[in-house]
Amino acid sequence: MATNYILLKKFGDRVQSLRNQAGISQEKLAELAEMHRTYISGIERGERNVSLVNIMRLANALNVSVSKLMKGID
Repeated sequence: MATNYILLKKFGDRVQSLRNQAGISQEKLAELAEMHRTYISGIERGERNVSLVNIMRLANALNVSVSKLMKGID
């Protein structure tokens, strides 16, 4: 269980880092990815296990490839 949390937290940290680099708020990222802001917040805190479809939405909203979004997660 702890390993899962670490993986989710790493992904959340990566999303937050790319969002900050893009200079956008959680609200703006949520709008671009067609998600709710509280869902983005949950992702960044490592509380959400994100589906493949939502990973694609996040990558597109952040204007990065899925591989760049996943970089350093493993």
